[in-house]
Amino acid sequence: MKANIFRPAVAVLALQLACCGDRFPSGYKLEFPRAPEPWVSLLGEPHWRVEWFSPEGSRLTADVPPGGSLEIELPVTWTNPVTAWPYWPGLNLFEGAFRPAGALFPWELGGSCLRLNWEAGPDTVFYWELARAGGTDDSKNPANFDWPRFRGLFKSGEIDRAVSRDPWLVDWRSVAEKTAGGNFDRRRLVPQAADLVSIPVSSGPWYGASPFAEPLLFEEGQAPVFPVRPGLNVWICREGVLRVYGEVWVFRGWATL
Repeated sequence: MKANIFRPAVAVLALQLACCGDRFPSGYKLEFPRAPEPWVSLLGEPHWRVEWFSPEGSRLTADVPPGGSLEIELPVTWTNPVTAWPYWPGLNLFEGAFRPAGALFPWELGGSCLRLNWEAGPDTVFYWELARAGGTDDSKNPANFDWPRFRGLFKSGEIDRAVSRDPWLVDWRSVAEKTAGGNFDRRRLVPQAADLVSIPVSSGPWYGASPFAEPLLFEEGQAPVFPVRPGLNVWICREGVLRVYGEVWVFRGWATL
């Protein structure tokens, strides 16, 4: 149902101070999550494209190679996102092809370390989309959104089961635009419609671009049928990578990348 889960900024700050104390370090070291094993076994360890807000409120980015580290400064007076997009430049799998990890400050703080995780990735993308859709409307500022209440929906049994398992099935831009134009409604948290597209490739298993997606395995001798949603769809297998956009698809073997 529709609900107003935006709170006054002063309430957000009070919650943060209660959670983390009234003193914050000047910088936070990012702790990156382990990539899903199928990604690592087929692609190797990822690079990371990191996005965050500076203390002045400007949007910053940085690239971190496998095994690298990054320390960032953050605004400490409001909830704000850090998003880390995995990518593999040597395989032409660039930022945006695979779903990101993330963290919401201050909820993922551990001392001076900010612990990124896959569950917070959709939260941060929804944050960025709310910021874009809300514009200058301070009443719809994502910093004032009740993020703990929002996160609780995914464990409550009150939303679509498929979305609880894989939040990347949701069109977060659409949800943000409708939220900015009215109020938040959990009934909008539903999977995007998928078209079933038959593609003559191997039987798999095929691993998707979401860290939560179940692998696809098809019967031998039958053309695999993939659930294709709007935008770019990516699957990988031991032979190579499949990119699908609508009914247009391209398969490239690893040796040709």
